[in-house]
Amino acid sequence: MTKAQNAQIIKDTRERILDAAELMFMQHGYDGTSMRTVTGEAGVNLAAANYHFGSKEALMQAVLRRRLDVINRERLRLLDEAEAKAGGKALKPSVIIDCFFGTLLRVAADQKAGGETFLRLLGRTSTDPSNFIRTFMSSEYADVLERYKQAMFLSLPDVPKAEIVWRFHFMLGATSYAIAGTDALQLVTDWQVDEASAAQDENLLPRLMSFLLGGLRAPLPKIETSIEQAASAPFVK
Repeated sequence: MTKAQNAQIIKDTRERILDAAELMFMQHGYDGTSMRTVTGEAGVNLAAANYHFGSKEALMQAVLRRRLDVINRERLRLLDEAEAKAGGKALKPSVIIDCFFGTLLRVAADQKAGGETFLRLLGRTSTDPSNFIRTFMSSEYADVLERYKQAMFLSLPDVPKAEIVWRFHFMLGATSYAIAGTDALQLVTDWQVDEASAAQDENLLPRLMSFLLGGLRAPLPKIETSIEQAASAPFVK
């Protein structure tokens, strides 16, 4: 066997483990999935998984990073492109929201980028994350979120920055439940939704965009805040 053939076998094994872990973590959650469950699904031995990843935590990070790197690169590319076309002018909020949230649905809906399995996994980890996943996701999103935050500040100069941050936070939450699929809807209600899953529903993107933009454009709340409260309020300096 040549070095090239051996390298390809190692690469294929790693991808099989990642594919299996993505599916198992989506179905059973991080805590409910063991390394043996993953290796059994992948058809490899435990030593192979330990060789490539070392631990379940590192495996979960690799599963998320494999997809998020692609999504975040595309988010930054689209934002750069939109800002270049704007020629220094502030972008419309709808453009920013589509670049960020629309990209997630368009890229992740591609089966080569994980499709429904990754969408539901991301929705599950976003709505019920383990502590290390929360920390990991924050670090993975940090640069991208900062770019988008600044774009939103420029786009909405008359809206308090703290309000923009809160509304973006609400949009992240809404999107997390949307991409978790109808199983999340049925978890919190007894409604039955006889439609395609999140990744297969072509109406999900326009529905979500309409909802997110509606929330972003909603009238500012009337909040009476004391000087002491204002000084300690989150996101306000």
